[in-house]
Amino acid sequence: MTLLVDTIRSDDTFYGSADHAAPEDVVPRLLAKITTLEARIAELERQLGLNSSNSSKPPSSDGLKKPRRTTSLRVPSGRKPGGQKGHKGTTLRQTENPDFIVDHLPSTCPGCGETLGEADSVSHQARQVFDLPEPQPLQVTEHRAHECCCGKCGASARGDFPEEVTGPVQYGPNVTAEVAYLSSMQLLPEDRISQLLHDLRRIDISAASIASMIRRKAADLAGFAEAVGQFAKAAAVKHGDETGLRIGGALHWLQIAATTMLTFYLVTCKRGEIIADMAGVLVHDHFKSYFSLEGVLHALCNAHHLRELKALIEIEKEQWAKDMARLLQLACHATNLARGSPVRASFVAVFTARYRRIVAEGLVFHEAQPPLDPPGKKKRGRPKRRTGHNLLIRLRDHEDAVLRFLHDPTIPFSNNIAEQAARMMKVKMKISGCFRTMEGAHIFVILRGAADTARKQGWNVLDTFKTPSAVLITRLKIA
Repeated sequence: MTLLVDTIRSDDTFYGSADHAAPEDVVPRLLAKITTLEARIAELERQLGLNSSNSSKPPSSDGLKKPRRTTSLRVPSGRKPGGQKGHKGTTLRQTENPDFIVDHLPSTCPGCGETLGEADSVSHQARQVFDLPEPQPLQVTEHRAHECCCGKCGASARGDFPEEVTGPVQYGPNVTAEVAYLSSMQLLPEDRISQLLHDLRRIDISAASIASMIRRKAADLAGFAEAVGQFAKAAAVKHGDETGLRIGGALHWLQIAATTMLTFYLVTCKRGEIIADMAGVLVHDHFKSYFSLEGVLHALCNAHHLRELKALIEIEKEQWAKDMARLLQLACHATNLARGSPVRASFVAVFTARYRRIVAEGLVFHEAQPPLDPPGKKKRGRPKRRTGHNLLIRLRDHEDAVLRFLHDPTIPFSNNIAEQAARMMKVKMKISGCFRTMEGAHIFVILRGAADTARKQGWNVLDTFKTPSAVLITRLKIA
């Protein structure tokens, strides 16, 4: 006891001064200190137990030891891997009209040694090789604006160059489209695009010229990107998400509004500057700023809930979390079996009752736990709550948003559509590091949004970059 007293007296965090320490105050203060340290240790152990499978941490943070996926929404089908019976294959097959034919004839007869030629052929076997042609030099088209003199009155007139022909020498729309495709779809920086064109196309274009092409193409597609944004915001069901984006060394945010057919991006300085003027149902991951939108119904991402529940199962060992994870997986399976039709009302009623019972049991469990705040310490605001307690309150208060997918077959179980749109932007950051200017970020998100929308629409992305915005807008399929 004397040693403990001396230890506590030496710590000025307990007393304003060690000289004024009272022996009768040592034990309560020591217990308070132990409680604080135990809570801190538990929090640090929890952080060590988090990975990409039980939290929102990216897979790149897992290191070489990847976590075992134990919480999957996939249900075993019992079928063998690979293409199933009736699946349309894409096997390479011979064509009836090859571009070139090379004949291979035996030189002499093995019986008498007579020379054999093409006229002696009685049959043949064919094997075809599909290959890329050798790189061809660029086609050069010279435009001549002639000045003509009228033979009747002597007046002269000059022809007009096409609108897209602006300089004495320039690259054409096909080169510009290919550069934009490599930048936005394959996420290559300008220097690597220059190297690729040199190696594969035998074209030498500087990185500065490539940047200029990308800038012009983004300006051409700005109207298309704006139209996509308007359609996405007005869609009956859309997905919202946000992810960090570094511009000029500072943290900015990429806001996403996506549907199964559309992808729209917006760069903002703050995370809370979400895309406004939305209507219908918005699927998201419970970011509080989304609840400030008026006239919007919310649907929460249950894949996020499953990851949070997995952490509570693995780290805190909470039984209610295990029960809730099983229940949500069962509901996801039920909606998949319904194949776009409404889930039976009887199943929804039983599920909802079980959902509320699990939430109530979890709340009773957490409310019986000792408080996290040190005893006797005054603190402003609500008492500190455990991670599982916070999740339970969310599941209770936002039950309609959590279970909306059960009542409406058009609403998905998760927010994967928006997360997929964000994933490629993170790949871009890994390749290029960051954007140097806000203008560069805006240029890229216009092109990337157009490319991703074209992919969802079933268009050829390269052809999309060759088509004017006005034409693309008329071809858009909203759902």
